[in-house]
Amino acid sequence: MLKALTAEQVRHFKEFGYVAPIRVMPVAQALELRERLEDFEHGNDKLRKKALNVKSHLLFPWLNELVRRREIVDAIDDLYGENLLCWASSFFIKDARDPAFVSWHQDSTYWGLSAPDVVTAWVALSESNKLNGAMQVVPKTHLLDQIPHRDTFSEHNLLTRGQEVAVDVDESQAVSIELEPGEMSLHHVRIVHGSPPNASDKRRIGYAIRYIPTYVRQLEGDDSATLVRGVDTFNTFEHEPRPTADLEPEFVALHQQIGERNQQILYKGAAQRR
Repeated sequence: MLKALTAEQVRHFKEFGYVAPIRVMPVAQALELRERLEDFEHGNDKLRKKALNVKSHLLFPWLNELVRRREIVDAIDDLYGENLLCWASSFFIKDARDPAFVSWHQDSTYWGLSAPDVVTAWVALSESNKLNGAMQVVPKTHLLDQIPHRDTFSEHNLLTRGQEVAVDVDESQAVSIELEPGEMSLHHVRIVHGSPPNASDKRRIGYAIRYIPTYVRQLEGDDSATLVRGVDTFNTFEHEPRPTADLEPEFVALHQQIGERNQQILYKGAAQRR
């Protein structure tokens, strides 16, 4: 029995590799989370990048609650069953008139995971539309195998290596995922996707949460994840603790340790690092 998605939404995800929009919280609550985020940004320039780019849910209880939020996890459950881990989370923020962009890529390229049974919940904390650089997907590309990528390390590319697919993308087939605050999209780890710069006068803020079933393994070294539902009988990931206050010193230290380990995986074989 489905918990959050309709049968049509499940079919759409399986056929096209994505589904959106899905309301997961009221607009007012999304804007409240945005306010908390921006309060942190304004007072923590030094910590800002590391805190927001890698597993922010280990530093802030309100984000840990978000990755466990029933309306989100129910939808993931409908796709991959009840035994679920949050493997990663990160903010994708484009300021007004920001040249930052995301090149066409597949998420699976450098993640080192054993199976493509991975879904991203992209939760909007602001409007996300064509003008301000909404994510675009190329439907049905999730049915392809892993596509070769090339690293660009482009200055304004938001991806770790500035990676891009090493094939031509038919952009005429791309679909823009437009969301209101408090809505999310779900996309498959293999779908080709990206996003253009923000041409508007307003920020675009999204929080990408990566979920995996517990049977998925990390092939490139030690790794950790947060159990958000069910049981983990495989125990191939170290289970992450839950913070009780913002930026607790022991969690900041743990976050740094996990972040460094994560970078080892993401940059494996790279000619350089950012």
